[in-house]
Amino acid sequence: MAKILIAVPSNIPGGLDASPSAHFGHCDIFTVVTADDETGAIEGAALEYNGGHEHGGCIVPVQELASKGVKVVLAGGMGMGPLNAMQRMEMRVFFAAGFLTVREAVKAFLEGRLQEFGSNRICNGGCGKHGL
Repeated sequence: MAKILIAVPSNIPGGLDASPSAHFGHCDIFTVVTADDETGAIEGAALEYNGGHEHGGCIVPVQELASKGVKVVLAGGMGMGPLNAMQRMEMRVFFAAGFLTVREAVKAFLEGRLQEFGSNRICNGGCGKHGL
């Protein structure tokens, strides 16, 4: 079995049935899902609180998630700084907007239905691209 850790920016209270947050750096909490990427089975979830967000502060949660072993992030929106940081840390980022729960977003990833997050999705602050 090949285990993978997938982080999803989430709204409080976090967890598989929580709603995903629209923006990586502004989320309340990250739901970190353990899954088997060969079978597509979700095996569990843990919570990581977002330590705060100021301008340019999105790099701190990237580092924290990387230190936990996260290899995939599913997000509806983020800035160029965190995206570049994740790519440098060999984390893959996928665009995941419009899902009602973290579980739905993770299942879509495991089924290969999400696209990698590209520069066309980058938010420069206050943008409305997250639902596209």
